[in-house]
Amino acid sequence: MATIIDGKKISKIIKNEVKSDVDKLIQAGIKPHLTVIFVGDNPASRIYVNMKEKACKKAGIFSETIQYDKSVSESVLLEKINKLNENNNIHGILVQLPLPSHINEAAVLETISTDKDVDGFHPTNLGRLVAGSENTFIPATPYGIVELLKRYKVETEGKHTVILGRSNIVGKPVGLLLLRKKCTGNATVTYCHSRTKNLASVTKEADILIAAMGKPEFIKKNMVKKGVVIIDVGINRVEDPSKKRGYRLVGDVDFDQVSKVASMITPVPGGVGPMTIAMLLKNTVYSAQKYSLKDGKQHG
Repeated sequence: MATIIDGKKISKIIKNEVKSDVDKLIQAGIKPHLTVIFVGDNPASRIYVNMKEKACKKAGIFSETIQYDKSVSESVLLEKINKLNENNNIHGILVQLPLPSHINEAAVLETISTDKDVDGFHPTNLGRLVAGSENTFIPATPYGIVELLKRYKVETEGKHTVILGRSNIVGKPVGLLLLRKKCTGNATVTYCHSRTKNLASVTKEADILIAAMGKPEFIKKNMVKKGVVIIDVGINRVEDPSKKRGYRLVGDVDFDQVSKVASMITPVPGGVGPMTIAMLLKNTVYSAQKYSLKDGKQHG
């Protein structure tokens, strides 16, 4: 049976580390501040935003959520972001995705200051990641994945890592992180997606398999080799009348089957999910630390 990679446990450790860093910043007169913009009433987004607020409060980070109706215009949203960019008290700006269809998501993300882009989605910060720069914000979920591999001492150097998914949020950046010439890097990376032919023949070669497809329990036991390390990023709702809420959460990997042959595996829930918020907090503190080095004091 595979060793469980416990994201809940590691995220708690990281949050404690973040709180220690926040305490030092507060002693220096700087209060880390995260502003979240939430448009519409998506229930899943609301849960996630509430979790962010709770985690920030526990870590000592000041968090505020600016709520807009789903009919808000793109120009109003961009104007607000520009004002937040100019506010020296704010260290992190995050726009909760997805946005309503009438708003250009790319335009919104590109308006956020690269110095406050704690989600790491701005093209400039993604470009810095491609270039291997240390001075950038790393998207929180890929950051959390690499941190799990690091803290569980998973060897990545020379290992064949297969990534299922090519989004700018998870797939592409996690591959870039694992390609870096540093600890928890130097991997041989293969990307797979909906157009990949003979997918199982590729996944069977993986020493590390990262699944971020959004297809419930897609990866089966016969698609992986014995001893593989599995990082399951998927969070999917599957109908289950036996559950009080009428559904259960599953990943992109058939956990019951695959855990019998894998050496290590993340559960869903409780694997990658908790790490995303922990690394968002870490990015916010990183932004505040950069601010303190640049300016040495809090404005306003």
